[in-house]
Amino acid sequence: MMETPAILLSCVAGLLATAAVAVAAGRSAAATRVVYCATLAISLLILGTVARHLLADASAISRLVLPVGLPWLGAHFRLDALSAFFLVVVNLGAAGASLYGLGYGRHETAPHRILPFLPAFLAGMNLVVLADDAFTFLLSWEFMSLASWALVLAHHRAEDNQRAGYVYLVMASFGTLTLLLAFGLMSGAEGGYAFDAIRAAGHPPLLAALVLGLMLAGAGSKAGLVPLHVWLPLAHPAAPSHVSALMSGVMTKVAVYAFIRVAFDLLGAPAWWMGMVVLVLGGLTATVGILHAMMEKDLKRLLAYSSIENIGVIFVGLGLALAFHANAMEQPAALALTAALFHVLNHSFFKSLLFFGAGAVLTATGERDMEKLGGLIHRMPFTSAVFLVGCVAISALPPFNGFVSEWLAFQAILQSPQLPQWGLKIIVPAVGGLLALSAALAAACFVKAYGVTFLGRPRGDAAADATEVDRYSRAAMAILALFCLLAGVLPGRVIDGLAPVTQTLLSARMPAQAEVGWQSIVPIAAAHSSYNGLLVFTFIAVSAALAAFAVHHLASRRVRRAPAWGCGFPATPAVTQYTASSFAQPIRRVFGAMVFRARETVDMPEPGSMRPARFTLRLRDLAWDGIYAPIAAGVGLAATRLNVLQFLTIRRYLTLVFLALVSLLLVLAIWS
Repeated sequence: MMETPAILLSCVAGLLATAAVAVAAGRSAAATRVVYCATLAISLLILGTVARHLLADASAISRLVLPVGLPWLGAHFRLDALSAFFLVVVNLGAAGASLYGLGYGRHETAPHRILPFLPAFLAGMNLVVLADDAFTFLLSWEFMSLASWALVLAHHRAEDNQRAGYVYLVMASFGTLTLLLAFGLMSGAEGGYAFDAIRAAGHPPLLAALVLGLMLAGAGSKAGLVPLHVWLPLAHPAAPSHVSALMSGVMTKVAVYAFIRVAFDLLGAPAWWMGMVVLVLGGLTATVGILHAMMEKDLKRLLAYSSIENIGVIFVGLGLALAFHANAMEQPAALALTAALFHVLNHSFFKSLLFFGAGAVLTATGERDMEKLGGLIHRMPFTSAVFLVGCVAISALPPFNGFVSEWLAFQAILQSPQLPQWGLKIIVPAVGGLLALSAALAAACFVKAYGVTFLGRPRGDAAADATEVDRYSRAAMAILALFCLLAGVLPGRVIDGLAPVTQTLLSARMPAQAEVGWQSIVPIAAAHSSYNGLLVFTFIAVSAALAAFAVHHLASRRVRRAPAWGCGFPATPAVTQYTASSFAQPIRRVFGAMVFRARETVDMPEPGSMRPARFTLRLRDLAWDGIYAPIAAGVGLAATRLNVLQFLTIRRYLTLVFLALVSLLLVLAIWS
């Protein structure tokens, strides 16, 4: 019988073979069904294999070494509790995207630009999670990045998509470079690239600090940490919707895995200030991400910025876990890490669901601009219902899953007074305030997203003529909506499932939730706090049923009609409805000048003129203006100045070569 890693690697080989088949199939009409059915089957096989491993012994570690890669090293692969959990996240997302793609893929104008790269993308993510040496990890990481870059450019003729692909490629290259430096520092002069060798080596404080900074840059750029987030709102709208769901709901979690693997496993015991750095970055990322999302009127860009906010929530949990772990407070550390990992799973559910919903809207209407939509609840009732589930879940409202993970994060924050360092005593409550602000803004943001897109009256012919999407897309969205409900109603099962991960990394776990009655969960002790998602769900369901019964059976049956109130006019046109921009105006007035450098210009015609009034709004991304635009300008200036080197004579070229050789010899002489 094959070992578990061998089965998983055979599945990865199957994904690569599927990519090769997609290349050979070209523009064949059957290619879409074949590829998505194959990726769905392989993803489910990986899920079943990992589930069997977790049920047998979640703490067991399985290894496999293949004679490929570096000649003296080989390719090391490892399955432990941490990698098993992230394999579940990756392949649940992959299975959902494959099922969705069976329907959504029919509408693709250029499927041959997507089908070869989607299985390769899935194979790369699985390999990153399984890798157990630096060379295999970096090779898999770069393969994952290049495959996803090709998917971003699938619609390369669309406006701004080429810029999105270019920015993503530059940021991916920067991230890989920083990861290469981080693993180089940890491997040392001896070149111990295997993760076991890195674990065994001692890492001085200065080296650990450098590695942490490089990992925040490398993994943080892929995850979307501020200010390394600039590629994300460009790439997600450019990619097909099921690819956007994979990039946001899954690939960013692979980046989180990379950070956890290094910071909690390979780097050794952390210093307390490491937690503070990660905490601050997480809090700023959550707040800035949701503020940008609040300002958006493009539905997919809104979801992309919302992903940045959720990555911030995850890193807040990881920062808390590092801070508690550094102070030997293992129980609160296990609580904080469980909150972060729970949110990893939750975000993969509701963000994939929301991107699938955005794809359904795009398929039905051809529009991503919310201000051209509206009224879709009557034309796409199923999509509107499951999209509402995603909106409630991502807004951290009970009884859905988003509430549970954020509630656990706040419970961990409440343990911060026990920390001995005054810096942490001050920073943790401040970050808790930012987290509370981002949670409130997230609720407002998704009230806007749902209300402007699905409620009211259609603002254009595309919305008025929309119809419901295919059964495969509906099935994928329904399954994810069910997962959002189950994880919120039965969170104790998820927490117990995460216990082997925290036990492996921290030698501690949350209390066993299976021993708590009535499906309640207890973060530390029942005397401190508890939550019962099943009870909340039952209360909401019974209250809604009683209210519906009272309205339909106890109220008067007499029909009363009156003109709709619209500022004194009985016939309210669609143009008088709230738009995405007008809904966000109060928030923009509060934060706009500081966060976006918002500039509003009103051109009002003089009395009697027939010229239309014009309102212009300009928002800026301070990270882009302050960091990336100057770098791009500097590179352009340097390229212009160095352009003269193309027109030198042969004698000057030989002189430059001679001077370069002498300089290198001098450097070697001084170095030796």
